[in-house]
Order: sequence, then structure tokens, then C-alpha cells
Amino acid sequence: MATNSLQSLHHHHHHYSLLKRHSFDTIPSSLFLKPSYSTVTNSLSQSISSSTTTFSFSSTSTSTSQSIISFEQLQHHLSTHNFFQADEETRRLLIVLAGEAAQKRGYVFFSEVQFISESDLKTIDSLWRQYSNNRFGYSVQRKIWSKVNEDFTKFFLKVGWMKKLDTEVEQYNYRSFPTEFTWELKDDTPPEGHLPLTNALRGTQLLNSILSHPAFEKAMEGEVEEEKEEVNDQDKAKQKQLLINTVFKTDYSF
Repeated sequence: MATNSLQSLHHHHHHYSLLKRHSFDTIPSSLFLKPSYSTVTNSLSQSISSSTTTFSFSSTSTSTSQSIISFEQLQHHLSTHNFFQADEETRRLLIVLAGEAAQKRGYVFFSEVQFISESDLKTIDSLWRQYSNNRFGYSVQRKIWSKVNEDFTKFFLKVGWMKKLDTEVEQYNYRSFPTEFTWELKDDTPPEGHLPLTNALRGTQLLNSILSHPAFEKAMEGEVEEEKEEVNDQDKAKQKQLLINTVFKTDYSF
């Protein structure tokens, strides 16, 4: 009887190992957010406060257990204008908020953005806007993206994620991370929407999912919507040529 139980236990363990290995072997090399830390902490402090705003938040991940998500670190980095660390913390938070699968994997699939609650994304966005004089944040990026008719090439140029190359033919390249991005807020030098960063080297679906999230659908509510840039046949041809001439050499792995 004991022998049969041991055999059954071994069989189930072997079956679980195969399932676990298979699930990780079949992960596509798709869009992702690079993890900022080697581990993801699921137990974090619940309340934070600042002199101007208090963010007290409790979130439930897609796992069977509840996770308390703290925005304290993000607020600390932003309040001290440490935008590089704030950018890193934003990526870490998105991985945690996207659910257990993203946490185990260490990066977010674009299809998992839908699992992040509106309130959590709005909290992240509000902190970015609060400590950057409304120059940074996802809602700021959403407005810019909408204004250029959701044309990502134009968007990358507007927010300063691409640079023009010194060549006879008009060519552009992604900026090299992190040295060629602007991490200081001085004299309004960074373009609006420059931060936070989202990896687009492997495609734009992840960024599309973030900017299209219901949390930012009303980004322009209560404001006079600026006219979108006209898109005529000449503009379309120019943008098509711009994409053709874009050089993908530098590492954009943030």
C-alpha cells in the first residue's frame, strides 16, 4: 500500500515537472518590460504619504493570494527627481500588477496589460505628472499619441525616443539606453511625454496596450482637444519612407 502511494506521488511530481518545464519552454520571445530587480516582492507596505498627496492603495493580483502594492518607492524617487530610478520602479510595479504569470516570467506580455486595474495605472500616472509639472506620465503620452493620429513613428520623435542621424539621407535611430535619454528636469529640456519609457524595439503592441488602457480613455476629458495633425498622402509617404530609413542598431532593452 505504501509502495503504491509513493509511486503515485512520484507520478504526479513527474507530471507537474513536465508541465512546469513545458510552460516556460514555450514562452514566445515577444514584447516585454525588462525586470528591474532579480526578485519581485509581493509583500509591501500598504500606505504612503507626502506633504501634498497621500496614496493609500491595496491591489489584488491575478494570483490566488492577495498582494499589497505600495507606491511608496515610486513616490520617493519622483519626489526627489530621481527619474531614472522612478522609471525602473515603474517597470517593476507593472510586472507585479500584471499578475502572477508576469511575476514568474519577469516581464509583461502586451495581452496582460488588461489585467492591471484602472486605479493602479492612474496612481502611477498621477505621481509622474505631479512631480514633473505634468510633463511626464502615460496620460501625457496618450495625448501626444492621439494628436499624431496614433502614428508611433511621429510619437517616438515627439517624445524624444528617436534621434536624427547625421547622414545625407534622412535616417533616424532609437536612442541608446540609458545614456541618450534625459533624466533631469531642467529648463523644460526633456520633451513632453519623454518618461516613463516603454520598450518598443520588438514592436509597439505593448506600448499600444498601455496607452489604450481604459485608465487613459478620458485623458482629454474636461479639456479642449487640440486638433490632430493632418495626415495627407504626402505625410503618409514620408512616414513610410521614415520607417524604411530607420536604423535599428542601438540597444533599446529597457
